[in-house]
Amino acid sequence: MTQGILIKNAYVIDPLSGIRGEIMDIAIRDGRIVEEAPPGSEVIDAGGCLTLPGGIDSHSHVCGTKVNFGRYMSPEDMRAGRTSRKGVMHVTSGYSVPTTFGNSYRYSTMGYTTVLEGAMAPLEARHTHEEFTATPHQDMLANTLFDGNWSVMEAVREKDVRRAAAIVAWTLAAVRGFAIKLTNPGGTEAWGWGKDVANIHDPVPHFEVTPAEIISTMIQANEILRLPHSVHLHCNNLGVPGNFQTTLETMDLAPPAQGDRQTLYLTHVQFHSYGGTTWRDISSKSEEIARSLNSKPQVVIDMGQIMFGRTTTMTADGPMEFKLYMLHHNKWSNHDVELETGSGIIPVYYSRKSLVNCVMWAIGLELALLAKNPWQCLLSTDNPNGAPFVKYPEIIALLMSRRMRENERKEIDPRTEHYVPLFALDRELDWYDIAVMTRAGQAKALGITRIGKGHLAPGAQADVAVYPLKPESLDPSVDYQQVMAGFSRTLYTIKRGRVVARDGDVVVEGANSTIWTRARVPPAYDMGSDPEFTRKFDQYYTVRLRNYPVQDVYLPRGVCIETEAAL
Repeated sequence: MTQGILIKNAYVIDPLSGIRGEIMDIAIRDGRIVEEAPPGSEVIDAGGCLTLPGGIDSHSHVCGTKVNFGRYMSPEDMRAGRTSRKGVMHVTSGYSVPTTFGNSYRYSTMGYTTVLEGAMAPLEARHTHEEFTATPHQDMLANTLFDGNWSVMEAVREKDVRRAAAIVAWTLAAVRGFAIKLTNPGGTEAWGWGKDVANIHDPVPHFEVTPAEIISTMIQANEILRLPHSVHLHCNNLGVPGNFQTTLETMDLAPPAQGDRQTLYLTHVQFHSYGGTTWRDISSKSEEIARSLNSKPQVVIDMGQIMFGRTTTMTADGPMEFKLYMLHHNKWSNHDVELETGSGIIPVYYSRKSLVNCVMWAIGLELALLAKNPWQCLLSTDNPNGAPFVKYPEIIALLMSRRMRENERKEIDPRTEHYVPLFALDRELDWYDIAVMTRAGQAKALGITRIGKGHLAPGAQADVAVYPLKPESLDPSVDYQQVMAGFSRTLYTIKRGRVVARDGDVVVEGANSTIWTRARVPPAYDMGSDPEFTRKFDQYYTVRLRNYPVQDVYLPRGVCIETEAAL
């Protein structure tokens, strides 16, 4: 039976289609945008309300072993955000690290239909994919960690870019991963020996390679494989005063793009934009970072905005979490993943009374306001590290309203303005900027426009969000409270042509897809048949190579993007 929806009188902003705000109709048939809806279609009158492609979160932590450990590490967090069973909605709990259904429902009511898990350890991929299937209303993707991969670092040491590319190709296909993720490259491996790397030229113990060499090699490998997304990088020295210099040096490693896509994506850059030498003199270096970004179209970043309140930090950057533990002396967890990566977890509270936290809060906003091109600076909180993603509407309002920022200025540590440029910035982002930073920019950066994500042109996936906001009569600079409320709760969230959420309630059972990549390589570069690669498994891993790949049963609705490697 043909299923159709006709959304009438929608105020549409669709940056990838060049639509900057037009009253128009959107026709949907069998899960796709079409020119004309079939007879008997359900009619939705948007009444001039803001209508956007479904939201895309290009960096979040919602599934996997470290996320699950964060849940049971903080039972006090799980007591928050509890909801009862309602219709098709399961019982949920948790605030900063909700249950998987809690994550899915909250994303849906905010109009988000696609989420990228920011860090999946290859060895623990099955757990991640199991939780993907329990996050039913969002299509999911998994950044796959290679920052401390022994085989990769050995290829880097031998300057064998082709072998590095072959290792990546085999691993992504084996674990059904989407893209290359580097977290504190070399640093987490060093942490296994009780050390860290102090800069991108500091050698990794026992491997005689540097973070700069790892990053450069992996960028080349990524381009050889022609993967849809670029290398996705969590820079070295996260959260360390003075680390902006490391970030600038890292950005300089990004080669010019071959075509209309970045060669390097830097995530949660707020945490990497600090001046000063200690926590006593920490300052914002957002202007220096933005100046470099504005001169490098081949680099895309996301904000990593922090918001005040309680949350849980989790990252594959083990040594950073230990430094955070030494500051907060809170509960702390550390985890090592054999020959691949590691992680750390610690609950934190960001306070308006803390000068350091106030400077951090300002930096994220500054990055978005100083980036000249919204396609290069995407909205994120590094959920839940900076704040839970439910804070996105408040961040949008702060970016659109200088008045709101000034009101917030009265509530934070008064010394903050001496260390940050935020309150000298009068720029206010508009509806188009927000549409880019929350869906079109993510789709383009991730390379998933090719499968119909992030836009509303005929043939696109029918992922649509209708918000109770009327841009033709609403001034976001003044009515920022209405902006926050509107982006918190859609009138309709449509996923693949089905209304999945209405007025804050999820109304149907979900059936998501997992998007992964497979780069086709010549037989000579098939690492599954490589004797040395197999020996690594026999000698060091707790599993055999044949037991390592994730079976198809873990991806009941897998969507594979295939590429042809230039090997």
